Amino acid sequence: MTTALRVPAELSARVPAEQRGPGLDRDAVRLLVSRGTAVAHHAFAELPRLLRAGDLLVVNTSPTLAAAVDGRIKHARVVVHFSTRGDDGRWAVELRDPDPRGTTRARAGGPAGTEVRLPGGVRLLLEEPLSAGSERLWWARVVGADRDAGGLCRVVGTLREHGRPIRYAYTDRDQPLSVYQTVFALPSPDGTGSAEMPSAARPFTARLVAELVSRGVQFAPITLHTGVASAEVHEPPYPERFAVPEASARLINAARAGGGRVVAVGTTAVRAVESAAGADGVVRARAGWTDLVVTPRRGVRVVDGLLTGLHEPEASHLLMLRAVAGRAAVDRAYEEALRGRYLWHEFGDVHLILPEEDPHAERCFSN
Repeated sequence: MTTALRVPAELSARVPAEQRGPGLDRDAVRLLVSRGTAVAHHAFAELPRLLRAGDLLVVNTSPTLAAAVDGRIKHARVVVHFSTRGDDGRWAVELRDPDPRGTTRARAGGPAGTEVRLPGGVRLLLEEPLSAGSERLWWARVVGADRDAGGLCRVVGTLREHGRPIRYAYTDRDQPLSVYQTVFALPSPDGTGSAEMPSAARPFTARLVAELVSRGVQFAPITLHTGVASAEVHEPPYPERFAVPEASARLINAARAGGGRVVAVGTTAVRAVESAAGADGVVRARAGWTDLVVTPRRGVRVVDGLLTGLHEPEASHLLMLRAVAGRAAVDRAYEEALRGRYLWHEFGDVHLILPEEDPHAERCFSN
């Protein structure tokens, strides 16, 4: 992204689309469409006519958690963001100072051995930083719980009873958890999910999904549980849990073999699918942890297109967009988004990147 681009504060989407006026639904957002450096402006509800029979949308089924919980360290109030559950029963957590506008002020965790008291008598013990050189996220264990089910059940119960969705200061107010669930979200068997919403899928409605299916567009569900975003420093993503089921792997491979375009809905879908793809470009069923960071140097093996939100100029996700579309295309699209006063963040407008060789695009695009 060119360093000259800056996103004005007034372009932050402060409330969900359906709350901006009577009769509106989630799909009442704008859709910036780019093919190479050609750019077009659409309403999101026009998505079915921008795709074609045989195309495949890869969607993330991870549910959003009420991952923010008030707590105390001695006499100091803190907000705990539960990010990622580890295989050993610990949770990666982020501590923030309370702020009525949203928990936006990050604070360093630690030192090791610090105890955080949560509602319902749950106590967390900070053990070690998640990664060397950064104290933003810490591995924490529930005091007095066993290493597996005990800690999981107590945290999941705390989130259900006392948690709220993570929000930041660019939004107007707290929203119910339902606002942060996408139409594709499915309950997780163990109660875990994403700390922050896989927001690229938020504008989809059941009506729009039905119209896409009627036009021959298919859907391949995957799961990737997203962790807490680094809102201040835009760190690269850290390892996250994902699963690409056998049925979805077959759908993706069949779409590619039949000439359809594989369009990921969100950067999480890209990360999951590319983590399950071999060097030969064949996607195989896979589940576990992925530490893959998609960059222009690494490139993409499977994904032809991407539907995503608008990211800030410093965001590490822009490397993934450049891997899919190239830097010139991404820079041009963002210049147009700013010029057109598109809205940013999870309640904002969205960006569809399609392959440059799309033969149906000429009637829709202009320079």
